[in-house]
Amino acid sequence: MNTLEKTETKQSQTIAANTQISGSQAVLEALIHEGVDTVFGYPGGAIMPIYDALYDYNDKIKHILVRHEQGGIHAAQGYARTSGRVGVAFATSGPGATNLVTGLADAMIDSNPIVCITGQVFASLLGTDAFQETDVVNITSPITKWNYQVTDATEIPAVLAKAFYIARTGRPGPVLIDITKNAQLQLFDYKGYTLCDHIRSYRPKPIVRKEYIEAAADVINAAERPFVLFGQGVILGKAEQEFKEFIEKGGFPAAATVMGLGALPTDHPQHVGMLGMHGNYAPNVLTNKCDVLIAVGMRFDDRVTGRLDKYAKQAKVIHLDIDPAEIDKNVKTTVPVWGDCKETLPMLTELIKKGNYDKWLQEFRTLEQEEVKEVIHDELHPKGDIMTMGEVVRVLNELNGGDAVIVTDVGQHQMVTCRYAKFNQSKSNVTSGGLGTMGFGLPAAIGAWYGTPHRDVIAIIGDGGFQMTIQELGTIMQFGAKVKILILNNQFLGMVRQWQQLFHDKRYSFVNITSPDFVTVAKGYGIQGQKISERKDLKEALQTMLNHDGAYLLEVMVGKENNVFPMVAQGTSVSEIRLK
Repeated sequence: MNTLEKTETKQSQTIAANTQISGSQAVLEALIHEGVDTVFGYPGGAIMPIYDALYDYNDKIKHILVRHEQGGIHAAQGYARTSGRVGVAFATSGPGATNLVTGLADAMIDSNPIVCITGQVFASLLGTDAFQETDVVNITSPITKWNYQVTDATEIPAVLAKAFYIARTGRPGPVLIDITKNAQLQLFDYKGYTLCDHIRSYRPKPIVRKEYIEAAADVINAAERPFVLFGQGVILGKAEQEFKEFIEKGGFPAAATVMGLGALPTDHPQHVGMLGMHGNYAPNVLTNKCDVLIAVGMRFDDRVTGRLDKYAKQAKVIHLDIDPAEIDKNVKTTVPVWGDCKETLPMLTELIKKGNYDKWLQEFRTLEQEEVKEVIHDELHPKGDIMTMGEVVRVLNELNGGDAVIVTDVGQHQMVTCRYAKFNQSKSNVTSGGLGTMGFGLPAAIGAWYGTPHRDVIAIIGDGGFQMTIQELGTIMQFGAKVKILILNNQFLGMVRQWQQLFHDKRYSFVNITSPDFVTVAKGYGIQGQKISERKDLKEALQTMLNHDGAYLLEVMVGKENNVFPMVAQGTSVSEIRLK
């Protein structure tokens, strides 16, 4: 057997138990057993042994070399969001590890299941301020679901099994495992890899109490104006069908949080829009008129509630959530329903009466028409020569039918896209919700494409956020992710400018932003594209982007000082939402 044949045989098999291997090999064996097919990372001195071992696993694990560790973790998030699996990122010690912090915080608040593996200096050097030594465990403790430092290779199989189990179960979240260099190099007797399915004192799925299900059903059955709010928990729980059956039997109007978009098709007759600061008029106003508020897999964050002391005070509140910490955290609950909504929703559906709330639903439709008249029509069909963001999204809907994965960065374009894009499939809306991370869009879109390469992935990004992670065009160039990049350029940091206009007397302090020629920059990375500024070119340009076999960048110039309405101003009630 020649050397090449030996190498191929080695790569085609995982390592058998009772074999002596290195800690680095144990890391990669763990990934294979966990079903990981793609890793996003950036090498460095302290993680070099793992990268050396990775050389022999090229046929089993695809490694995507990002251009910045923040890009790596956002890509892992995008992968997790579209695939429904755990995303994985590698980084070295010191600045490599600290560059993951923003992504960890983002993943924590948005419940993204990811495992980050960082290299660390030799254990003998810990605490000595060695070159590129940073106490990443203490730095990341508040923004991870669990983290741990490995200093002995024998711990690696069990620790990584635990890491993946914690990341994906219960309310998902990020886990970071820091491995010292000596542990990566250390040889030990490998006993094999066992998937983790239990950790003492960790209960990812709360025990469902039947009496709470019955109490919730009693409240719902007595309701005259019930209203359902749904969040990402429906998607994370893979309970889209169960949720649909629940609202259809009950006849309830249902509104989505930003993170919940896609859990119910946008055109479902009981879908009444999006909640929140820039959500739709009807669901915000009527939150304060319903008599029973049913929250499913959402956390009542401030962007949804506005002033808490004026939020749904007239309503009885039923809150279904897998995380007991969210119950009563912000909004006092009448009936708490702890548990996985894939389990609790069918139990509740069985007990509720078949409902008909046509008169109540009509109240939503009446307010919706008011919003169409005052806001939506002019945004989607502007009369002037200048294009609007909403207009671009409308034409995109017409061309893709609402079947694409839409990845947004953060800002006005994000809110406009969430308001007007059609999401006919689950796992179609990838955005930074809780942390609001500018720079999220491009790398998350790369990860989203690797998570679902059979679907169109369109990154809608502002001119400001795009420049925060523009270097990830190099990742696309090298590895060929077929991401469509749609830049909505208003030559401003638009959301900040809107606030300065409305609340700071138009004192536009450092929100004018100058950008490079994005099309030329993209071409430098081997990515084709074009820039348009006239409406007559919009449809054809979008179609060209969608038809292109590969990555493509389309820059659309839109109005400089257009605002996103409706808007719930900070410090006001959701029922005080402004249409203008």
